[in-house]
Amino acid sequence: MGQVIAIANQKGGVGKTTTAINLSASLAVYDQRVLLIDADPQANATSGVGVSESEVKVNLYDLITDDSIDPKTAIVSTSTPNLDLIASHIDLVGAEIELINRWQREFIFKNIIAAVKDDYDFVVIDCLPSLGLVTINALTAADSVIVPVQCEFFALEGLGKLLNTVRLVKKQLNTDLQIEGILLSMYDGRLSLSKEVVAEVREHFGDNVFETIIHRNIRVSEAPSFGKPVILYDAECKGSINFLNLAREILDAAKQPASAPVSA
Repeated sequence: MGQVIAIANQKGGVGKTTTAINLSASLAVYDQRVLLIDADPQANATSGVGVSESEVKVNLYDLITDDSIDPKTAIVSTSTPNLDLIASHIDLVGAEIELINRWQREFIFKNIIAAVKDDYDFVVIDCLPSLGLVTINALTAADSVIVPVQCEFFALEGLGKLLNTVRLVKKQLNTDLQIEGILLSMYDGRLSLSKEVVAEVREHFGDNVFETIIHRNIRVSEAPSFGKPVILYDAECKGSINFLNLAREILDAAKQPASAPVSA
């Protein structure tokens, strides 16, 4: 049965989609079967793994609005071995309205994922930058949540609100939900500010912070324009190594065996 991990932060520009794409690909490189679910209507995770709209017959919005559709029909393969995708679509913008009057509206994602997760070791959900019903659905379906935090001035701004939402979901909807970890991203070792943010976050959150830090890396920024995770774009760059280390941390925490990384 697959472990379901939501990547969430209501702030935009903190590296959620970058994390979702590259963590998923890195887990796949470690010979794990991974399903990436793009729950952001911008669909950047979809294009970032090289899947175009024309390739997608059934997307996440279709599954949300029509529970007669088999979720397995929405799964598409990607160019990364072991990595599959359920794509997003711009229509997902309207999902909040669609969900308002649904019976057990917070459990729609959970029911969708239940139909497919036994085929995977990990299911990774790329959440949109809000704390609305779509994100609540993702947290209700998840076993754990990764919170990317950028190493910049307002790093902790809004983090308390997100963690409070996680606590509420855990109390009312998903008693098994855990914090997988807070992920420091966009780190620039040349800046004293980045180092100060790392120290501050580690002081506040201690063992809840991943050891791995995601550095600013031009290869990570370039890879989505080629429709590739960074591991397929430049396997030896610092960004690839960072995300492989993050995947290794998660595998160690899950106590799942992993083979040596396969050639990218």
